[in-house]
Amino acid sequence: MHGLGNDFVVLRGDEPPDGDTIRRLADRSTGIGFDQLLWLTDPQDDATDVYYRVFNADGGEVEQCGNGARCIAHFLAGSDADTERLWKLGYPGGVVEARVQADGEIAVNMGEPDFDPASLPFVADEQQELYQVDVAGETVELAAVSMGNPHAVILVDDVGSAPVTRLGALLERHERFPNRANIGFMQVASPGRIRLRVFERGVGETSACGTGACAAVAAGVSLGRLSGDVTVVLPGGELGVRWAGPGSPVWLVGEAVNSFEGVVEL
Repeated sequence: MHGLGNDFVVLRGDEPPDGDTIRRLADRSTGIGFDQLLWLTDPQDDATDVYYRVFNADGGEVEQCGNGARCIAHFLAGSDADTERLWKLGYPGGVVEARVQADGEIAVNMGEPDFDPASLPFVADEQQELYQVDVAGETVELAAVSMGNPHAVILVDDVGSAPVTRLGALLERHERFPNRANIGFMQVASPGRIRLRVFERGVGETSACGTGACAAVAAGVSLGRLSGDVTVVLPGGELGVRWAGPGSPVWLVGEAVNSFEGVVEL
């Protein structure tokens, strides 16, 4: 499955594959190829419809994935994917609400963004809107925000020429991000529209990142650069992100597509 080209393999079972198997399956030349593996199991309580875990292409488990949550809701909906319904998806961090809309797009309640550095975690003496980080002999200014997983957001004049691969790889593993981080490069076109590229932790640059879009909008709203209803233009297409401000959840809206089904020997 994929959400704007951010692609997944969705599997159901009792126990997920080990790291070596995930890396083998993720290889785009010799395996299936994917950015993340979504592992689905039976719900852990009566209040949810399914329980899921997310694994990056490098085999490491991560906390959350917005595009993945949309794909899971689409997967559960099956042939009723154009029928409105609210799905409750359990995951290690809590519960995500995913609403399948009549137009086929899926809106996901991603929860409230957390700017406390400890929530990422990010090493800082105190919470600030922007931080200065020394990396490879230069100083980078960034916002730090958790969407259930760690994000850094960097304002740039042009995402097309931004050093996403070089700087993203350095910042992802920077010592101030003990659990590594996803690095977003955001160009503000207007208060209601941004361009965004994201270097994802354990994957590299992807065509889209749902939590990265949410983190970018949350940072932009907090800095007074964005409105509460933003179109996020990523290399793979557009997402809608709505955030009314502190005390409110971020809603992520976009497509989810089933690419193919098959059988793999584990």
